[in-house]
Amino acid sequence: MPPDAATSELFAKLATELGAQVGVTVGAGAKHSFGSGALKVNGKIFAMLSSKGHFVAKLPAQRVASLVASGSGSQFDPGHGRLMKEWLEVRKANLPTWRALALEALAFVRT
Repeated sequence: MPPDAATSELFAKLATELGAQVGVTVGAGAKHSFGSGALKVNGKIFAMLSSKGHFVAKLPAQRVASLVASGSGSQFDPGHGRLMKEWLEVRKANLPTWRALALEALAFVRT
């Protein structure tokens, strides 16, 4: 199920906020391709909406494991049945949570 209008609007708000950060862009590319609307820094994706409309952020594997253990999210599966260790998927739409995770992901991907 693709993102609904409210979720897309929430992500757009986050993208606008983080777009002010040095080097951050909203991904460009073929429509509907992986990461086409993702937040990127130096060409690398650090946060996006999945095709199912869930927020996804790239974080260190240990951090993802900790957040999964606490019930804050799950490992991201891009659709081929292989969980990605460094990608956290958050199903609940919540701007403060998304913002905190996106800023953490931005710092991680920048290093």
